[in-house]
Amino acid sequence: MDELEVIRVRDEVLQAMFWMRAEGLADACTPVALATFLAVPAPTLEPYLERFREDGLLVLDDRGYALTDTGADLGKRTFAEEFADLTKPGHGECDDDCWCHDSPEAAADCLAEHRVKLHN
Repeated sequence: MDELEVIRVRDEVLQAMFWMRAEGLADACTPVALATFLAVPAPTLEPYLERFREDGLLVLDDRGYALTDTGADLGKRTFAEEFADLTKPGHGECDDDCWCHDSPEAAADCLAEHRVKLHN
């Protein structure tokens, strides 16, 4: 296996599995289900999944492949890096450090403040 290709496929697989788990779609995937999601043939994907299992990123049980803690951490990190431009706050939106996260009342005040700024 070409090691650069292994890294590329690893990132795609772990990101997809992290997203699927985070969205409550699946905690474990069969090679066929994951291959369908990633639009690649399952026989092409299977050797990679086995490699990632050997590397400690996935476990295999009767439900299919699932992320280990290490695999989940890497999937989360690469997902965040890949989609950083899509998940950052837009113009006029708050970030995670905004005071509006202190309470529901603060959130309502912040939202009202943003509405006033947008309409002025």
